[in-house]
Amino acid sequence: MHLRVAKMTDSSFFFKKPKESPGLLLWQVTTLWQKLIKKSLEPYEITHPQFTLMAILLWLEENNQTPTQATLAQFSKLDKMTISQALKPLTSKGYLKRREHPMDTRAKLVSLTVEGKRLTTQLVSIVESIDRDLFCSVDETDQEQLKEILNKIISHTYNPQD
Repeated sequence: MHLRVAKMTDSSFFFKKPKESPGLLLWQVTTLWQKLIKKSLEPYEITHPQFTLMAILLWLEENNQTPTQATLAQFSKLDKMTISQALKPLTSKGYLKRREHPMDTRAKLVSLTVEGKRLTTQLVSIVESIDRDLFCSVDETDQEQLKEILNKIISHTYNPQD
């Protein structure tokens, strides 16, 4: 990371205009996107983190992978406490089950119930529609580039120990 040392007469900011700051732009897009998702999930009494975990579980199950809370952390980049707090109400609502891992007593297996799969499938359709609408102003080539850039940033900065 390169930091510029500002002179007394210089601006405190590296970027001359807010629209030049990739961090601010990412924040703005993320905030707009999260507002749309939150509004769409409210009628179902599901939070965005809960939806994300449910969608990951559905994807893992459809791809014949055994989901654990550690797997959820790896895919979602959420911390263990947030995952645990998000899973409790989903369990009490009957959308998922948690049980001990048969080979690793420290691990918890997590799976969607029939009702959880039904709801998750419905919510995935809604959220993916929001994603399509949000990114429709960007052509497919730019969308692919955006995904590549975001994946590079994630792989460069993500530390599973955090």
